Amino acid sequence: MKDLKYLSAYIVPLCALIGLYLQGVWSFLTPIYAFIIVPILELIFPVNDNNIPEEEKEEKSTLHWTDFLLYLNVGIVFGIIYLTINTLTSFSFTTSEIIGLIFSCGIVIGANGINVAHELGHRKSKIEQLLGKLLLLPALYMHFFVEHNFGHHLKAATPEDPATAKYNQSLYAFWVSSIYRQYFSAWRIQLDLLQRENRSFFSIYNDMLWYHIMQSLYLFGAYWFFGTFGVLIVFFSAVSGFLLLETINYIEHYGLLRKKKDSGRYERVREIHSWNSNHVFGRIMLYELTRHSDHHYRANKKYQLLDYHDISPQLPYGYPTSMVLSIIPPLWFKIMNKHVPEDMKP
Repeated sequence: MKDLKYLSAYIVPLCALIGLYLQGVWSFLTPIYAFIIVPILELIFPVNDNNIPEEEKEEKSTLHWTDFLLYLNVGIVFGIIYLTINTLTSFSFTTSEIIGLIFSCGIVIGANGINVAHELGHRKSKIEQLLGKLLLLPALYMHFFVEHNFGHHLKAATPEDPATAKYNQSLYAFWVSSIYRQYFSAWRIQLDLLQRENRSFFSIYNDMLWYHIMQSLYLFGAYWFFGTFGVLIVFFSAVSGFLLLETINYIEHYGLLRKKKDSGRYERVREIHSWNSNHVFGRIMLYELTRHSDHHYRANKKYQLLDYHDISPQLPYGYPTSMVLSIIPPLWFKIMNKHVPEDMKP
């Protein structure tokens, strides 16, 4: 029964549905919930650093109903996207309503799409990985699967990692560097994999090529059925979604660095190389993504099994609140820089 809390992750798409139905000021219900209501609730309610008992872990480590909560997001995300495009292209709206509904769709793509894709992308099942890739499609960010699994998890908390924010690097500078560096890193990884297996660029095993074909067909489908406006809705929803992802990336490893050994290699990734948060609402809203320290320590561990480690650096606020703070760099630096371990500062 404790796991029923994860049903609350569906509140984000529910808010998007309410916005589509009621429109007007309700068009902004999703961002208001995610970035105003949730941060307020996180300030009110105490953090919960309890880990689940060992006897429960064995049961939840196999196929569990909490896994189906993830799978449902495929239908939910694509359903919200279709309803958003169909509604905006069928009726007249004010500019503010259009912005609110597209941004709301982008939040669904980020929270229930990319975030769940990240979880499923680490699973061993090919079907679950496929579902993860499908959830990356609406964000036009399918290369994330390659770069994150074969790049980020090897290089996290190092200067070589595109998704690790440097100390005193602003969110906006990070957006630019992370987006283009991750994309080209994904291509380098893919080409290296093809070369190792002695395969050509046009091999059916070139996943990056397939991703571009699928994303192009997705955009073409939006144009074919909904015209130019439909493509614009899809595009800006995708941008909203992957900027939310990059904002979370910014928070997850900001200022943290692994030490180099005398051999020139970095120490292995440990629980101290990711920011952790035990704020309840952010945890369940993002399927325990906020226990990121344990995720990097054991990457294929299911979200409901992730543990809190007291040696992990702790965010003073939850992920949603931290995302709001990060958009104001001076405020972010003032709050966060004093929490970065001294031996990791440049």
